[in-house]
Amino acid sequence: MKNIMILSGAGLSAPSGLKTFRDSDGLWEEYDVMEVCSATGFRKNPKKVLDFYDARRAQLQNVEPNEAHKIIAKLKEQYKENLFVLTQNVDDLLERAGCKEVVHLHGFLPELRCEECGEIFNIGYENIEGKSCPKCGSKNLRHNIVMFEEQAPAYATLYELLSKTGLFISIGTSGQVLPVGHYARMCEKSILNIMEKDEYLEQFFDKIYTENVLSAMSKIAKDIEEFIGV
Repeated sequence: MKNIMILSGAGLSAPSGLKTFRDSDGLWEEYDVMEVCSATGFRKNPKKVLDFYDARRAQLQNVEPNEAHKIIAKLKEQYKENLFVLTQNVDDLLERAGCKEVVHLHGFLPELRCEECGEIFNIGYENIEGKSCPKCGSKNLRHNIVMFEEQAPAYATLYELLSKTGLFISIGTSGQVLPVGHYARMCEKSILNIMEKDEYLEQFFDKIYTENVLSAMSKIAKDIEEFIGV
């Protein structure tokens, strides 16, 4: 099976200047995560949550895709339907690097979702204030991001694609949200890229790059070429 899956996490976008979820000096530090990232928090104080994501959208406008995003985009262009690109990230940096058909497992920051009719639409980097649904006209809108305590519809796509994957590649994720070690075991071959050594996670993978994604990604591109060429 010559299909490849690249599953990325916050470590992919960190070199572009987007803080990772667990950075000690990160974006999340000034907030109680459950207040702004959970369904319960949203019910309690929707304005606080929507303001939080407005701020993240504004931040996203001021960062650029890094070399790793660009390499993934080139690989997708080269291998097309044989390469599945999935990400836990909600930013649009892969798309801005030119990557097609990215599966966002946890939603997409530039989008809003209508609470009345379910319509999803893109507002780029603008604020939610003053927006209305282009389909039904409702102003009852929310961010199109999966929060804690909510189901992630795209997980069904993840498992469907995993069943067709020969080489699984995990980039820039700690494995604390998704069981990437389990996914690695489901596939013929696997590669892990993480910044810091993690003996538990490493046991599930055939090859490990414990380094910055910018230096690892060019090596992973060669690994993919070798895998496809076998």
